[in-house]
Amino acid sequence: MNKDEMIRAQAQDKIEQCFNKNFLTNTQFLDSHQQSILRRMTSRQNPGCNVIFYGGYRDAERVMMVCIPEYLSEKDIDILKVIRVKKKPGGKSPSHSDYLGSLLGLGIKREMTGDILVREDGADIIVMKEIAYFIGQNYAKVGRKEISNEIVDIDELLVPERKEKHISDTVASLRLDNIVSSAFSMSRTKAAAGIRGGSVYVNHMEVLDLDFQIKEGDLINFRKKGRARLIEIGGKSKKNRIRITFSV
Repeated sequence: MNKDEMIRAQAQDKIEQCFNKNFLTNTQFLDSHQQSILRRMTSRQNPGCNVIFYGGYRDAERVMMVCIPEYLSEKDIDILKVIRVKKKPGGKSPSHSDYLGSLLGLGIKREMTGDILVREDGADIIVMKEIAYFIGQNYAKVGRKEISNEIVDIDELLVPERKEKHISDTVASLRLDNIVSSAFSMSRTKAAAGIRGGSVYVNHMEVLDLDFQIKEGDLINFRKKGRARLIEIGGKSKKNRIRITFSV
């Protein structure tokens, strides 16, 4: 059994436990590839319970698959906590990589942690509830910088306001390679290589076809490059190209 088959089997077990035993189940945090596999799997079947992908807040990048029995709702989910980190005044603020590296240094597995929301004075780190106490007791440094932390509920999460900008362009067609090339300011050759290499996701699902047609409202994630949403498809230009607008 390869890794993809294993993640499907583990997810199927969670679905069956929820349906047969009537209690809430969840996976650990999923990376983009794993999310794509499970989103596609659950969209093709009727699992018998409410399956959602949940990361603690809207537009979370790292999420887990949660199976909710009929007598519960999303409001009943209580599986995450927030480690609120504050750095001491002065000095350079730690980066996302600094926070992640220091957590991994405690022996915490990546799949136990969700998004890390960095601020000037610290960060909010989403973690699975069962490891929150351990982190709270042992997380005292990020690199060489001393920090303080407290454990807070997920509904107290501080989500930084995302600064979006709109970019307009024209494309010959709405093929994925054209759209990726435009959105991320790269050649079609590089866009095609990224798509074929499994680095591009449309609405959180991995897409390998260069000619996949993008629609208004679609969210495109390019691993390590960022994300862009196609917010408007306009009319044709004088050169018969399609006018488009992205939010990035």
